[in-house]
Amino acid sequence: MKKLIIGISILIMVLSCGTSKTVRTSKKVIKGDWVLSSITYSEAGTYNTTLLNDASKTCFEGSIWQFVPNNNTGVYTINNTTCSTGERYFVFTIQEVNAETGLYDFLLKPTDERHRSETNQGFRLKLSALSDTAMQWQQSVNVSGSSLTINMNFTK
Repeated sequence: MKKLIIGISILIMVLSCGTSKTVRTSKKVIKGDWVLSSITYSEAGTYNTTLLNDASKTCFEGSIWQFVPNNNTGVYTINNTTCSTGERYFVFTIQEVNAETGLYDFLLKPTDERHRSETNQGFRLKLSALSDTAMQWQQSVNVSGSSLTINMNFTK
């Protein structure tokens, strides 16, 4: 009986350490190529934002994103010729928030393209909507003492 209880305890610990079914399902949906079609703000106004410490809203709109969930890596490509174009590599870590919706927060960290080593910089983003053809990320920032949400809208 004691061995059975120990065995069940070990099994429970192993299963609780794995990725939940909800996150695994979401990873299947997020896999592939997406276009960052638009960026909006929760408050009206004109904002001079630099997203992911990389480029402006104008540069990011129309960028192409590729997610490879089996190793939590990806690349986005800025195509706007008035901006610094090219590929930018990243890794992402998923943290489940709501098991009912499957939506979660994640950490996106830029990487060195050749070595895939992470930088010391990361960006916490909230996955606020996900379907087979649309995805929305939200990032909360502080602007002059007030909270502002940046909505990044993707299409597949």
